[in-house]
Amino acid sequence: MNSSWVISHYMDKLTHISRRGVLAGGAAVTVVAASGIATSALAARERPVFIELFTSQGCSSCPPADAFMEELTKRPGIIAVSMNVDYWDYLGWRDTLGSAAFTRRQKEYAIRRGDGRVYTPQMVINGRAHAVGSHKQEVMNEVERQIAVPDNYFVPIGISSKGGELHVDVSGGPTDRIIQSSTVWVMSIEPKVSVAIRRGENTGRNIDYYNVVRQMTPIGMWKGEAASFNLPKAQIVNKQNSMCVAVLQVDDGGPILGCVKMKASA
Repeated sequence: MNSSWVISHYMDKLTHISRRGVLAGGAAVTVVAASGIATSALAARERPVFIELFTSQGCSSCPPADAFMEELTKRPGIIAVSMNVDYWDYLGWRDTLGSAAFTRRQKEYAIRRGDGRVYTPQMVINGRAHAVGSHKQEVMNEVERQIAVPDNYFVPIGISSKGGELHVDVSGGPTDRIIQSSTVWVMSIEPKVSVAIRRGENTGRNIDYYNVVRQMTPIGMWKGEAASFNLPKAQIVNKQNSMCVAVLQVDDGGPILGCVKMKASA
């Protein structure tokens, strides 16, 4: 993949690409007193906030965001995952965790939001908003805004396993809020992956990646009524992962309606 292909491919629909995370314009940010306040507020909630970090081993701006992920994975009330993109591979290092599927997912978010901003490190919060992944306070401010979204914009979702099957249960939702069918995704997660980078912008660095998405599988459509979805556990669980995450999402980069996690060994 060369640089001209990357730029021409994404400029068809996106108005801006930057791996430095420089965001022009956008809504004003309301600052909370400290990220510790966000933690205490989240601890009392049963509805997790879902955070996706779009990162790249070929981006020198990403390691601080990758390190922040370790903190986010330990915070109550947050489910945070890493998705490595592949559009910086041409700079000299092929991302060992990179996936074109994650690149497409990031692009779909940008198109749906209408701002066209695709960059690394980028955190997408509940599928509704984004922030520079290394800007901790900016991310936690957005988490606080998602906590303030009324509960009737979300749907309870559960995941369990029995024998050789995974079961995902989705409750009925408020039809006045949810007007589109949504996809039920199951992600297989590897809690930590350490990578020694030998070329590119991060040459010589050993970087740890947290809650790495190894596989993302659509298992069914939800149309507003309570439903259950089953799939073979072996389709998701392997030697690399020890956690599964189920996500209910309006299609094509839409809002996250619900999410839940489970130890793969459960």
